[in-house]
Amino acid sequence: MKIFSFLLLTLFIVSCKQTPKESAIPAETKVEEKIITKTYPEGLVVVFDAHGGLDLWKKQRTLIYTISKADNPETHTTDLWNRKDRIDTDQFSMGFDGKPWLLDSNENYEGNVEFYHNLMFYFYAMPFVLADDGIVYGETEDLVFDGITYPGISISYNSGVGTTPKDEYFIHYDAETNQMAWLGYTVTYRSGEKSDNVKWIRYDDWAPVNGLALPKSITWHNYEGRNIKEARNTVEFENISVSEAKLSDDFYVKPERAVYWEKPKEE
Repeated sequence: MKIFSFLLLTLFIVSCKQTPKESAIPAETKVEEKIITKTYPEGLVVVFDAHGGLDLWKKQRTLIYTISKADNPETHTTDLWNRKDRIDTDQFSMGFDGKPWLLDSNENYEGNVEFYHNLMFYFYAMPFVLADDGIVYGETEDLVFDGITYPGISISYNSGVGTTPKDEYFIHYDAETNQMAWLGYTVTYRSGEKSDNVKWIRYDDWAPVNGLALPKSITWHNYEGRNIKEARNTVEFENISVSEAKLSDDFYVKPERAVYWEKPKEE
């Protein structure tokens, strides 16, 4: 009996020694990388594509254009990646380097710098700014103008996004060309409350710029609700350029003689 027990013990020891060492090493755990891709409504994707494509837009770094004004033309420059900006005129300059600033020695500017420094950028950079973070997409009824039906998409913002997160936008596009045709928008800056008053801009004048279709002009129309009437005023853009080149950070920094803008108490 003792001999049999000894043989069993010997076989057990030998079998343990013959077990491959790899079996004692935990199997390698494969970590799968999760790539989060933002999705857009199908209608918005075809609009992006009709304007040169969102991928091409995202490669661009610096956007420059001049707003034609007989008395005081404005040259707008924006860093598309960090959204720092600057507006230069013969009478004043303003910009945003993390805070809005104003250079206006003769006190010619009477508006709201916080509201205006990037206002025209958001109108000009349509439809691509509708790919920004924090946007909520929805459905909206078609827009009809001069007997033509324009499908659309509603745009709203998550709480805390931007200066006026309660603003709403409605983009409508040409069903044949897929190019953007109309922008409806509300303004809530002063009140901070949602508005039902939707203003309408027509986009039908596009310029090819570095592979992208960007506005040469945009036109505000009179309206009654969604009943769009005659043209009211047009803003024209000149000297348009968009490139992958980055301007110096110093270009957007508040000049020494400028002041950071503070919101008046009555607003």
